[in-house]
Amino acid sequence: MSPARLPSRPRLAAATAFTALSVLLALGSPVSAAGGAGGDGHHHRGECDSSPRPAGGPAREVLRVAERAKAEMGLKSVIVRVTVDGRELLTSALGESMTGVPAEPAMHFRNGNIAISYMGTALLRLVDQGKVRLDDPVARWLPDLKDGERITLRMLGASTTGLVDYVPLPEFQQAVTADPFRHWTAKELVALAAGKPRWYEPGTNWSYSHANFLLLGEALEKITGTRLDVLLRREITGPLGLRETRNGFTPEIPSPVLHAFDADRGTYEESTFWNPSWTTAPGAVQTTDICDLERSAVAIGSGELLSPASYRELLNPGTVGLGHATEKCPAKVCREQTEATHDGMGVLVLGDWISQHPLFFGYSASMAYLPAERVAIAVSTTLGPKAAGGHTAHTVAQRIAAALTPARPIPDFG
Repeated sequence: MSPARLPSRPRLAAATAFTALSVLLALGSPVSAAGGAGGDGHHHRGECDSSPRPAGGPAREVLRVAERAKAEMGLKSVIVRVTVDGRELLTSALGESMTGVPAEPAMHFRNGNIAISYMGTALLRLVDQGKVRLDDPVARWLPDLKDGERITLRMLGASTTGLVDYVPLPEFQQAVTADPFRHWTAKELVALAAGKPRWYEPGTNWSYSHANFLLLGEALEKITGTRLDVLLRREITGPLGLRETRNGFTPEIPSPVLHAFDADRGTYEESTFWNPSWTTAPGAVQTTDICDLERSAVAIGSGELLSPASYRELLNPGTVGLGHATEKCPAKVCREQTEATHDGMGVLVLGDWISQHPLFFGYSASMAYLPAERVAIAVSTTLGPKAAGGHTAHTVAQRIAAALTPARPIPDFG
């Protein structure tokens, strides 16, 4: 499948333009973190600390938005970091990790599908290095995959294979609810998806499936002869200096830990160490902190590690124009992919923003980057006992964007 017309948004040509918000930053209105950000505007590791409480200006408005959202949504914690044009606007943690234990910006949390943005970028880096082409059939590396001769690397990364998503399947939901500590293998999970009829012929439609990224992770390992966690460290987290972002082959989370709570099993209970092995490819089941999440928003959203051609593929690998209901695939699954809102190669293009927002086991996070104004928003949230749940961190990010860049909000998408 050849790529569709590239989106006119985000407006990349405007990336160097200074906005009123940028001018405020230049005048010193935003705060700097205690302990200091580096000269590049990013915290050196070990210094992911809260900013001094702002007296006014954009930083104070962001804090107000976060405080209001925490109260209105019944959240246990909200951790937020915002930068503009490479300079810190605010880093703050509200609420508690556990009862009597305040949340802190340096606390680690699960980053879920943030890792698929790393996998998408890693694949495109291999394209830039001349090691693969996006339209190479995956049968070369995944010989046991049905229709592997017709499924390409592009289709795995862009979610156009037609593979069913195993996560909503009743048998999977029942198994996870019964035993959230169970370790799942990639083979078990892919079998769940592959055992169901395809939603559509490969490359003809769009639908999100976690199975695509399990297979992409396996393909990346076969292509490079390198274990996925090592590959992502070499190609993504290492070059970006993400020292607090790491894979875990067990449910362990490095200290300090942001604890999570969940009511999906009928009672409000701690879910911090429920097993996340089902969430994405082994080697990409990661934890992070808010400073690394903001750094990721900037780097992935700007295509820092990619050639211009691969950055265009990241934003639209052929998804725009796909997404339509069929007899087999309802509209809520084969969701319409428009120029304004669509999936890219492991990222979401939401209006002028490049985003990703994981949600599982009581953890919610969001990273969003606005190339036109170089605004980066990173949010992590956990749920209080009366919280309704959902993508709470993304809702907070949307509210922050509405306050900082009202002419360029983050639209809803599915």
